[in-house]
Amino acid sequence: STNNYASIIIGGWRTGMVAVVTAALMLWDVCAALARYSVSEELKEGARVGNIAKDLGLDLETLQSRGFRIVSGSNKPVFQVNQHDGILYVNKKIDREEMCERSSSCSINLKAVLENPLEIHHVSVEIQDINDHSPTFPKTEARLEIFESAMPGERFQLQAARDPDSGINSVQQYKLSQNDHFSLEIKDRGDDGKIPILRLEKPLDRETERHHRLSLSAIDGGKPPLTGTTEVLVEVLDVNDNLPVFTQDSYSVQLPENSPAGTTVIQVNASDLDDGLNGEVFYSFGSNVDGKLRELFDFDGTTGEITVKGLIDFEEKDRYEIDIKASDKGTVPLKTDKSVIINIVDLNDNIPEIEVTSFSSAIPEDSKPGTTVALVSVSDLDSGLNGKVMCFIRENVPFTLKPSLQDNMYSVVTKSSLDREHQSHYDVTVVAKDGGDSALSSEKTISVFVSDVNDNRPEFSLSPYTLYVTENNTPGASLFSVRASDCDENENAHISYHILRKGHEDNKLTSFLSINSETGDISALKSFDFERVKTFQFHVVASDSGSPSLSSNVTVNVFILDQNDNAPVILYPLSSNGSTIPYSAEAGYFVAKIRAVDADSGYNALLSYHLSEPKGNNLFRIGTSTGEIRTKRRMSDNDLKTHPLVVLVSDNGEPSLSATVSIEVVVVESAADIHTQFRHVPLKEETFSDLNLYLLIAIVSVSVIFLLSLITLIAVRCHRTDSSFSRYSAPMITTHPDGSWSYSKATQQYDVCFSSDTLKSDVVVFPAPFPPVDAELISINGGDTYTRTQTLPNKEKIHVQILLFSVFHFIFANVFSIKRNAIRFCFFFCFFFFQFSDLIPLCCLHLPFFVVLLVRWSVFLPGWPSCWVILKCQKLKFFRNLLSLRSLLIFLCYHQRFNGVMLHEHLGTL
Repeated sequence: STNNYASIIIGGWRTGMVAVVTAALMLWDVCAALARYSVSEELKEGARVGNIAKDLGLDLETLQSRGFRIVSGSNKPVFQVNQHDGILYVNKKIDREEMCERSSSCSINLKAVLENPLEIHHVSVEIQDINDHSPTFPKTEARLEIFESAMPGERFQLQAARDPDSGINSVQQYKLSQNDHFSLEIKDRGDDGKIPILRLEKPLDRETERHHRLSLSAIDGGKPPLTGTTEVLVEVLDVNDNLPVFTQDSYSVQLPENSPAGTTVIQVNASDLDDGLNGEVFYSFGSNVDGKLRELFDFDGTTGEITVKGLIDFEEKDRYEIDIKASDKGTVPLKTDKSVIINIVDLNDNIPEIEVTSFSSAIPEDSKPGTTVALVSVSDLDSGLNGKVMCFIRENVPFTLKPSLQDNMYSVVTKSSLDREHQSHYDVTVVAKDGGDSALSSEKTISVFVSDVNDNRPEFSLSPYTLYVTENNTPGASLFSVRASDCDENENAHISYHILRKGHEDNKLTSFLSINSETGDISALKSFDFERVKTFQFHVVASDSGSPSLSSNVTVNVFILDQNDNAPVILYPLSSNGSTIPYSAEAGYFVAKIRAVDADSGYNALLSYHLSEPKGNNLFRIGTSTGEIRTKRRMSDNDLKTHPLVVLVSDNGEPSLSATVSIEVVVVESAADIHTQFRHVPLKEETFSDLNLYLLIAIVSVSVIFLLSLITLIAVRCHRTDSSFSRYSAPMITTHPDGSWSYSKATQQYDVCFSSDTLKSDVVVFPAPFPPVDAELISINGGDTYTRTQTLPNKEKIHVQILLFSVFHFIFANVFSIKRNAIRFCFFFCFFFFQFSDLIPLCCLHLPFFVVLLVRWSVFLPGWPSCWVILKCQKLKFFRNLLSLRSLLIFLCYHQRFNGVMLHEHLGTL
């Protein structure tokens, strides 16, 4: 193969260049694998190293067919391969010290060659040292001359022992035999080994003892340790009292590797104060400088100049320490030892350098992808591939490197959106790697901080808030607090609170609320009143201090809890009113009914009634829940004619509140006396208060306005002249056995009715809807029942009368009965619908008409079957209030005479 390559190269110049390139490519392709082995030295010939065929992935047939062999530079290769089994054997005894001297690592590089086609594998065998050598001194006896003038403490360097082994198997320590004048010190020079130094401990006296014989032993670190010994003969010389002195205490120099031979490394200088030969200085290497150092450096004994003699390689050794000495030329020369340190400078191995320029300390979190964070520049002092640098970012971070137009310049830019609330700090590591075979790299970390942007709204801890506040709270006291948080930081997370007020109603309800803008504590500027406001709602807004500011709001539902802060109010009877009962009243006879209200709610408005009588009087009782006063027993002759009663009305709150009213009950002989008494009771002027006057004015005004608005509709439906009413007969007056009377004419009828139960009398005036000419009027009997038969006139006229009556009822109910406005509106809407419907029977029209005329104080309706129905209706609160209003309305509409006592009582009910 070698001859073939040679013949190709000998060709023409152009052909030779092509052949060289082709050969280089072939050699590049055929280098297939690398096998490494490790063996100990001193192995005998034939020792097995390893299965090279297996390690290189070759079968035995390939070894034989392709002529597998080991190529080595030596005449007799150290290793050989058996082609039959593929085992690498030791071909001759291995001596590590012979091959590698004292190098810390020793490897033999081989080439395994296969032909057809050519294939080369590299094989490296590391030779491991064993402790097979004992330390030896250069001489079995060393002579050392010391002037007797030497001072204690002076040191004299001895020749070091040599041990071909390396590492721990080399010389580790020295020992000196026992003596009175000298001690031993050891100087460690690293790879150069340990140097024994003789130290003078006691002055020498040549006249007393001219020679000192010492034994110096060197011991290595093997197991077991090996030892070498030499004799040191110290000869005491006469005085030459001045030693050469170097001008510097230490010498150190930098020397570039690959410096050419002859390059001056350093020049040393020493002087001697003596004269003549004793003052003439001569330079030389120290006794411990080995032959290898002498091959690399030369030392001029006259000038003191150290020059380069051999090849200086940084990869082999980067530092040398050379012992030199300066001696005079006296009969007994004096010398001074010194060390020169030479540091070798590397020219080839340089890692890439990274320089980062940051634009700002922080980047906003709303930065768009592609925003530049920093500029990175890289450089490498090497050349070629060793100086070509590639850059990349190591971590999985939202940043990337973007090449710049300028070589070796990059921009660190964002590759995705940032979120400070998720991560506010990134350590971006930029790695620079050169293109050498053994690529070198460096890295630098850039700290990127993400600054906050106001992109998060405040969030309340609850939504909505529900608050329960007891009325009569202390003004200014904190009621509760709202809390909101913001994921941003600094000013963007600083939250202030305020109450949202939009409309007039909101301002009215929330004007007495105050909120601490910093803490969210809400307080009321005045006390709540459950009777006025039971619940309300408002909104609290939390805003941050960012720019622009972001906010959110939350609904606060406030529920006022009732306190028992209102005492019962007695509506009826007034203290000025009394009550009368007949002497013949049975037990359980109805005397009066106490009506009271409480502005509170729940148990605080649940009323109970209690009766207090004069001592010894046990005639009356009162319903605890109804307030009805009744007799317990019949009257006796011993009972008083007048009974003052005190009624206590109390609620069930904590603490309980109460009110009292005094009633005077008068006992009369008969029921007739009761009626006569009430007919002649005058209406007191002071009882007709301003409130009653306002009520009358409002009723009349509203009635007139509403009547005018409906007069057109009524006129349209009633414009025809109907002669049916002309058939009505003359007025008719009928008296009854119980004292009641009836007056009847074509358009009106008057009824007076008495009841022994309520002890009241009402005059009811209403249009007569039926023509009395066809009616049979029957007197009321003792059982308070009556019957009547009648013939209806024209229905259109009846509709008109009932419509007029209903209009006033509707007006009055909606003006003065606000709380039941919805119920009464529905009632009268249906009532009007019935009046105008021709499909509804007439009896259906009369039923609501009669119900309306039921009054609270037992108004008898003509033709009504029985008065017990009226008494039953009195127990329904809704109907009692409704009917009392209707009774008063009848009086106002038709302007008939009305008993003053009844008017006063109805106005009092309102």
